[in-house]
Amino acid sequence: MSLLQSLFRTVMALVLILVLTTTAACSSAVQARQPTTNLPTISRNGDYTQLERGNTSAGQDFGGWVVKTAHGLIQDAYVRDNNKLGVVIAPQVRPTEVKPLAKSLVQGFHKNFPNQDLKVLMYAPDKKLILTAQYDEQSKQIEYK
Repeated sequence: MSLLQSLFRTVMALVLILVLTTTAACSSAVQARQPTTNLPTISRNGDYTQLERGNTSAGQDFGGWVVKTAHGLIQDAYVRDNNKLGVVIAPQVRPTEVKPLAKSLVQGFHKNFPNQDLKVLMYAPDKKLILTAQYDEQSKQIEYK
């Protein structure tokens, strides 16, 4: 991989981090709402009758927003119970970029779902868990595992 490609990917990752942090901080379009009890159901042919980005409408909105604004660095995202965000990163995300990306996601997630402990699960493109970032509302700290 050329130096120019490597530099471009690094700059794109930093831009994504900046966009996720500032957009989530300034956005009022996605607001946390009371969880719904309507969970997705599976039809006879195995298709979901509801989007799987989240099990609440606010979670669906936020999961969709994350994928849309990630500019290809995040392949998929889901939100469960408005306190757990899972993302599948794209192959071009380097290992050194995963932790800063997770931190940015935690910050944006907290802006939209405040006053609670949060968890961000980072998955590799093969859907294996590679990093967990846990935000503790009381201490205002992020712990990485």
